[in-house]
Amino acid sequence: MSYLELENLTRHFVKKEGVFVKRKTTVKAVDGVSLSIEKGEILGLVGESGCGKSTLSRLVMQLLAPTSGSVVLEGERLADLPRDEIRKRRRDFQMIFQDPYASLNPRMTVFSTLAEAILTRHPEWKDDSDPLEKAVSKLMERVGLDSRYVRKYPHEFSGGQRQRIAIARALGPEPKLILADEPVSALDVSIQSQILNLLRQLRDELDLTMIFISHDLSVVRYIADRIAVMDEGKIVEVGEANSLFEDPKSETAKTLLAAIPKIAYGTG
Repeated sequence: MSYLELENLTRHFVKKEGVFVKRKTTVKAVDGVSLSIEKGEILGLVGESGCGKSTLSRLVMQLLAPTSGSVVLEGERLADLPRDEIRKRRRDFQMIFQDPYASLNPRMTVFSTLAEAILTRHPEWKDDSDPLEKAVSKLMERVGLDSRYVRKYPHEFSGGQRQRIAIARALGPEPKLILADEPVSALDVSIQSQILNLLRQLRDELDLTMIFISHDLSVVRYIADRIAVMDEGKIVEVGEANSLFEDPKSETAKTLLAAIPKIAYGTG
């Protein structure tokens, strides 16, 4: 069995329309998605805005309940777990969001943010500052930041540095699975490549499994082992990154390929 299995995953929303006479329509945000992801793999999930990528990520994270279907992590159906177990299990899968400034608490120092994440895995360190401080410093260094700056606040960092802090926070609970939802789209191109290199490095060093979500096929090609293309709630194509890039089969992939800006990322 694969490390992560999405089995016919579906999420429908009911929308009311009309001014005087309300009509209910069903929006199929995710419509029967089945995917297998191997341990240590980076799967790129691409699609245009509104195709269901973010909804799918929230289903995997157990932030939304599926209308039908299952998320199976290491052979365990997450929907079958009681709430307390889901809370504990969530330490194993963490998310990196698009906007690091919005996802970081502006009233918390970097130290407090990272310490909070670390304590979800090591609550015994709450009253022992020495191992906690060492763990925070190690996290900072792992994402390429100087640990001397842990007492600063998010607004005192650049956008790229804030995203590194957000990545460090995601690593705090020592997860096995990372979902990165458009993690570089808000950054300058020069900083994007640095963050992508960091994520690949972390995958190799920590043996992480990753779902990398983006609308930009060139970014996904750079980081992903395989690419899944999503359109109108469905997976319309899955293939090895280079193969899909060079010979796309679906119209959605061809459209995304045509939209790539004339900036090439390296391959090393």
